[in-house]
Amino acid sequence: MAIQTETHQTHYKASGLSDRFALAVTKALRWGADTFFAKRYGNRAIVLETVAAVPGMVGATLTHLRALRLMQDDHGWIRTLMDEAENERMHLMTFIEIAKPSWFERMVILSVQWVFYVFFFFLYLISDRTAHRLVGYFEEEAVLSYTLYLAEIDEGRHPNPPAPPVALRYWNLPEGTSLRDVILIIRADEAHHRDTNHFMANSLSGREADHALIMPCPPHVSLDAGLT
Repeated sequence: MAIQTETHQTHYKASGLSDRFALAVTKALRWGADTFFAKRYGNRAIVLETVAAVPGMVGATLTHLRALRLMQDDHGWIRTLMDEAENERMHLMTFIEIAKPSWFERMVILSVQWVFYVFFFFLYLISDRTAHRLVGYFEEEAVLSYTLYLAEIDEGRHPNPPAPPVALRYWNLPEGTSLRDVILIIRADEAHHRDTNHFMANSLSGREADHALIMPCPPHVSLDAGLT
């Protein structure tokens, strides 16, 4: 069965102080990534996916506690956010095999993760809609970054090695799958997360939120798979 990997580069127009704050933070972090990594997209992806794996788990944890505290249904948000966190973590595991980060880069990853976790945790407590809008904007940038990564491969400036085994297992891909094939899938994952988080931000702010606008997520190993 063919995996849907087509994406559209969309941008949610900022409306109000909350959205503008989220967009400003995103642009600042984008500038930092461009400055530090330039076109080293494999190493860039490692740091970005380390950050991207944080919001889903923070959101799931705080949504879970709020649902318990208020004794109300979560409308599927907890599982959705947990799956997002796991999906982003598997992106990270894939690129660690591809880019082989140095010890210095691993220390940068640890530092960025802790700083961003604390920042996002308190942001979610203060304004969950701003937090989800921030993730939506992050994912817009992720879709763009992976599109540029694909262009580097297509134009011969970046190698296109076989996909690592962790990617083959997670997305149930056949032998012979290339890095380019995996990046197409990861980009589709990010487009799904982009639309999901903008949907959640709209829901929390009382704006129109349409499930039909969320791009499908490529099939992958479910959280129900259990321990191995």
